[in-house]
Amino acid sequence: MREHGGNLDLARQRFGGRAEDWIDLSTGINRLPYPVGEIGAHYWNALPSRAEIEALHHAAQHAYGTSAPVVAMGGAQAAIQLLPQLAPPGRARILAPTYNEYAGVLSAAGWDVQEVDEFDAMAGADIAIVVNPNNPDGRCHLQKDLLALLPRVGRLVIDESFVDAVPQLSLAPEAAQPGLLILRSFGKFYGLAGLRLGFAIGNAADIGRLSAMSGPWPVSGVAIAIGCHALADNSWAEATSARLVRDCVRLDVLVQAQGWRLVGGTPLFRLYETPDALAAQEELARGQIWSRVFAKEPTWLRLGLPGSEAEWTRLAEVLAR
Repeated sequence: MREHGGNLDLARQRFGGRAEDWIDLSTGINRLPYPVGEIGAHYWNALPSRAEIEALHHAAQHAYGTSAPVVAMGGAQAAIQLLPQLAPPGRARILAPTYNEYAGVLSAAGWDVQEVDEFDAMAGADIAIVVNPNNPDGRCHLQKDLLALLPRVGRLVIDESFVDAVPQLSLAPEAAQPGLLILRSFGKFYGLAGLRLGFAIGNAADIGRLSAMSGPWPVSGVAIAIGCHALADNSWAEATSARLVRDCVRLDVLVQAQGWRLVGGTPLFRLYETPDALAAQEELARGQIWSRVFAKEPTWLRLGLPGSEAEWTRLAEVLAR
């Protein structure tokens, strides 16, 4: 398995404790999740109907400000797994460093994969991948720059898994254009990653193929019920976006007091440069706070945002030690 956050099993093996004792800040998942409420028995007992799935698609179109075709999937990762099947293997270019599943999935399917560090190097690719905002450093790309790249590649895939709190960056409203495919994660911003819900947004041909490959029931009835309700809750989304922005400032102040330098981030995670990220991770883990480190960048440490005041207090105490 490739290196990821959320590997709390590893933390517990090394440092002990029950899962509920830990504060897992190794991911970019909102730790104050959407209030799910009661789910009707129908959503647990019956297969999702086509009308219910289409209702979820309409809710996503509303939330993401697009009229382009949409298909719900088991998280953005499910769409990534299917990307190699949208076209015969060819040249794939990935703006890096970024989420490591793209290179692995495309390479395994026979694509010629190259990780590049500038837009111009992606020109001529059969498929070009840009994560916006980027994971893990939070780099952002303007809509006009992405649209300028579109005619220079065969297919442009924009992963917008962390865009919910900065919707002005999203290209979802333009997603019906030929060659453009947008991937969205539901679980990160809404704090419900275990629901396994995400969306692909694009032109009718690409979405039709992804839908066919996903089968008749691509997501659960429970995911449909929660997704429809949450995506329509504009007030919660606006309040959460504002809170996350404030909490980023709070975390930056708290951490930079330790002498760590902010490299970048998004409203759901921050990336810091430390003298020794592994040592910093171990010190945090002794206080049962799990963080993310990167084998290729030994000074980088990524932290998600604490949720409750108790979590903020414990982080402050562990850092002070």
